[in-house]
Amino acid sequence: MTEAFRSPLSRRGLLRTGAGASLAAVGLGYGAQSASAAVPGSARFDLSQPSYDLFRSKQLHSVRVQQSFAFDSVNKRLFVAAKRSGSAESDGDLCISQLDFDGNYVSYMHLNGFGHGVAFGVRPSGSSSYLWIETEANGNGYGTKLAYVKYTAGTTLDASSTSFGRFQPISGATEYTCSIDPVYNRMIVRYHKDGGKHIAVYNVSDTDQGDFSNPLVNFTPPAISGTPQGYTLYGSYMYFLTGTAYSKTNEEPGNTYLTSINVNTGAIAQGPTLTKAGSTLTYREPEGLAIYRTDGGESRLFLGFATGEEGDRRSSIFYKNDLV
Repeated sequence: MTEAFRSPLSRRGLLRTGAGASLAAVGLGYGAQSASAAVPGSARFDLSQPSYDLFRSKQLHSVRVQQSFAFDSVNKRLFVAAKRSGSAESDGDLCISQLDFDGNYVSYMHLNGFGHGVAFGVRPSGSSSYLWIETEANGNGYGTKLAYVKYTAGTTLDASSTSFGRFQPISGATEYTCSIDPVYNRMIVRYHKDGGKHIAVYNVSDTDQGDFSNPLVNFTPPAISGTPQGYTLYGSYMYFLTGTAYSKTNEEPGNTYLTSINVNTGAIAQGPTLTKAGSTLTYREPEGLAIYRTDGGESRLFLGFATGEEGDRRSSIFYKNDLV
């Protein structure tokens, strides 16, 4: 992916699309609503199979609950999004922590006014990592656009900055998040429109160019009960995470469920399936899904939990690797 990836949104492209510009402003087919092609069929993860530890109870730069995470599979980096310590929920201030794959803390970046951090994606460019993440948070703290931001350790970036590109892929949509499938090189976008959530899937060869005019599929997902806590894409299947933290009314093994959805049909393929990953952890709130393929060629579906005590929340991440 490193050799094939080019970053047209860096520097020259970023300046062209910055300052709040949408795809309409740069002539990239803003507002496409219908699918132009199906997503080629693929294997899917068997959600009934066991989960395995990546790590448990690792510190982030923020002591608040993590919201999501994503991998740079080329540069071997893991990024975890949490709300920034000391800011209000509605402010949309995020703290991105970089960890190594053992869960050791490496660095942080603050993104002020960006959003809730439900999901995000990473694209490598040489030795740099670029985040595809929501920005320009509304009054509820959710992003109203997608941003393409270079991760720069130890810095703070405001949503009002003109140094990065921002996009509104779907005409009339009011909120956006996204995730990236680094194996099949596609981006999934979840957006809010007409009172509900909808899904669009794109080739990253298009989104790398800032072009959201040719979604492979664009559909309304089935209703799934429970509190949404993250989603991601692998091949032709979307994975959806729901649940809440342990409490007196939600004791071990909890109410964390995984569901897979065929993006070509919009139908549930498996689930909701209860997961007991990390069932003995303290607190244990499900937060985030992501895909990674090991150097040995094993694809993994990762699921995350915010764990630990109030004022010292930690990150715990597990994975499934059985495909059917």
